[in-house]
Amino acid sequence: MEKAREVLEVSDEEVARLKIHPHRVGVECSFYEDFAVRGIRVDLVEPGLVSCTFKVPPRLIDSNGELAKGAIANLVDEVGGAVAHIQGLPMHVSVDMSISFLSSAKLNDELEITSKLLGRKGGYAGTLVLVKNKATGELIAEGRHSLFGKHASKM
Repeated sequence: MEKAREVLEVSDEEVARLKIHPHRVGVECSFYEDFAVRGIRVDLVEPGLVSCTFKVPPRLIDSNGELAKGAIANLVDEVGGAVAHIQGLPMHVSVDMSISFLSSAKLNDELEITSKLLGRKGGYAGTLVLVKNKATGELIAEGRHSLFGKHASKM
């Protein structure tokens, strides 16, 4: 524990040199957007269906040289949430996700991420997200995603 503390310890001088600029919403990408979702290309949007392509970047590779499981979960969350979004309303929040990791993806593999809306009930929505290797058709992961958000008024 002491060794970890020494490695992670930062001096006051190092902190003083940091320049952290405030994020300008709508003008530039946040750290999260830049790190986690940069590179997703939307190929198709239809009611109840979103299809994207994503080339596996070095920043999301784990120590085994594979796309990190957390990055796959993030893709399921993002693309699953996109298909449930209703224009003019705030984004839904994830209530539950269940992901089956069936295979792995390597650096520079091109993935096809498809999200289908399974249904809506009040403010709840359910989606199915498939992550496939675009070249081989191999299923990398299958995710079920339930979300909750404000729904359009019936008045």
